[in-house]
Amino acid sequence: MESGPNMLAPICLVENNNEQLSVNQQAIQILDQISQPVVVVAIVGLYRTGKSYLMNRLAGQNHGFPLGSTVQSETKGIWMWCVPHPFKRNHTLVLLDTEGLGDVEKGDPKNDSWIFALAILLCSTFVYNSMSTINHQALEQLHYVTELTELIKSKSSPSSDEAEDSTEFVSFFPDFIWTVRDFTLELKLNGCPITADQYLENALKLIQGRNPRVQMSNLPRECIRHFFPRRKCFVFDRPTNDKDLLANIEKVSEKQLDPKFQAQANIFCSYIFMHARTKTLKEGITITGNRLGILVVTYVDTINSGAVPCLENAVTTLAQRENSAAVQRAADHYSQQMAQRVRFPTDTLQELLDVHTACEREAIAIFMEHSFKDENQEFQKMLVKIIVSKKEDFLKQNEESSLQYCQAKLNELSKALMESISAGSFSVPGGYKLYMDKKEKIEQDYWQVPRKGVKAREVFQIFLQSQAAIEKSILQADKALTDREKEAAVERAKKEAAEKEQELLKQKLQEQQQQMEAQEKTLKENIAQLKEKLEKERENILREQNMMLEHKLQAQKDLLEEGFKKKSEEMNAEINQLKNKIDTTKSGNRPWIVQALDRLGNAIVSSVFSEDGKLLDQIVKGISSLFKKNSK
Repeated sequence: MESGPNMLAPICLVENNNEQLSVNQQAIQILDQISQPVVVVAIVGLYRTGKSYLMNRLAGQNHGFPLGSTVQSETKGIWMWCVPHPFKRNHTLVLLDTEGLGDVEKGDPKNDSWIFALAILLCSTFVYNSMSTINHQALEQLHYVTELTELIKSKSSPSSDEAEDSTEFVSFFPDFIWTVRDFTLELKLNGCPITADQYLENALKLIQGRNPRVQMSNLPRECIRHFFPRRKCFVFDRPTNDKDLLANIEKVSEKQLDPKFQAQANIFCSYIFMHARTKTLKEGITITGNRLGILVVTYVDTINSGAVPCLENAVTTLAQRENSAAVQRAADHYSQQMAQRVRFPTDTLQELLDVHTACEREAIAIFMEHSFKDENQEFQKMLVKIIVSKKEDFLKQNEESSLQYCQAKLNELSKALMESISAGSFSVPGGYKLYMDKKEKIEQDYWQVPRKGVKAREVFQIFLQSQAAIEKSILQADKALTDREKEAAVERAKKEAAEKEQELLKQKLQEQQQQMEAQEKTLKENIAQLKEKLEKERENILREQNMMLEHKLQAQKDLLEEGFKKKSEEMNAEINQLKNKIDTTKSGNRPWIVQALDRLGNAIVSSVFSEDGKLLDQIVKGISSLFKKNSK
């Protein structure tokens, strides 16, 4: 949907029956139609804390997500509402409202943890909603964040270190917003006014002490600080003191709500619209609506199987489907553009190959735009093979068109000649000259015909060969010619035939050279675009690593300022490890890029251009050498 969907009401995305989670296929079908990037905002919190009201406001409505006014939880599972993003053009805003945590009616409390983890995995902005204050009790209620290392994995390798694995959470975890409802305190610290953000950061400071109770109290604080480097806080006054109005708030006009609450809600919505980021995965992989649907199904299936959702596995699953679709999209573009731009028969082979080169370049660019994590360039190789096959079909179609057109023109031009031969018009003295004059006129007229195509010479050569026996018979029967003149005519005919054969051979050699040059362009274009894509991926990796390092250094600084010198020093190993990774990524010696280019080049030569392997092998070595120099 180019303009984005405009759902009139939310729909259940993940159903929770207290025993197993299940995906609503109708919701997946809605996501599948969204090819735009998505900004995903999820809200989580205890039930009956007003989560749904905020999500309705983000959707621009007073109602939609069920609010309820009793002690019974209204929202079960995760509900979804997709609307056009009000500020980001060609983006869709996906709102996820989760069931209330801590509902006493739930049979399995583990479900709360999975709903919490799913919200983290799916969104780009995570809103935690609580009541009154951010105090010890509020942080204890956020114990789900301490379980994330058990509920989410970054890497699929069983040997990966858990601490190192959780360190990478920062690279794909959402921004964290804490919304405090019915806030009655003054935003002051030590008698000085503070912002809501400062209020949150002060609440997240670690408590001094070594006893188990203090350590347990510090655990959610440490996890929030560790996993969410981007944090924000909003506090809200009570919407109204009228209990009747509060019980039916979705039917209440804004004028009946506290003006201060209205202003706070507007500020919150404006912040989300302006600052909530597009959903991405590690290394900057942009998530569209259809990709989000794949992630939902993958994660829920993994949870139901008893395993832990793993980002690396989810990305692999996503890449397999998306890369297959990218190959198809690129191949379709090539076919459509070739069909639109080529008028058969082309005047020369080069004319067709030039169009092919342009369409191929566009197709490769489309594949590069929509593909990611193409391990060993398997999908790119697949695209190369498909395009080569399609190119061969267009070449054959071009030849067939030229063949039929030239044959039809020759039949038309030689019709009178054939009739004269059948009538015996040349079986008279001087008949040979009459025949040759007519044949020469046919040749002159034939070469005047425009856009005969690549088979023009070959078709005419076949015509001349078909006339050779007739021409010889007319020559020998012509009594007006002496034996010497007949011998001279035979020699002249042989010489002309040899020259025409030579011209035809020269054309074929030229076309072979043009084909080789086109294959070389295919190879260079694929390698050039792959190199550009790999460099962008390297930049994304470097950006993530620097962001992680910056977060670690800030966390270390904060611990030191708060008096936790030992904890601060314990971070040195992680920081040094990250610095080493950054140095490796920055390094001029980037063998992974060279290896990828070599793999692709060798695959194209061996599997696609095997007939011309020797020449193209030299081309690959030359290109690989060039890129090795450029990569240093």
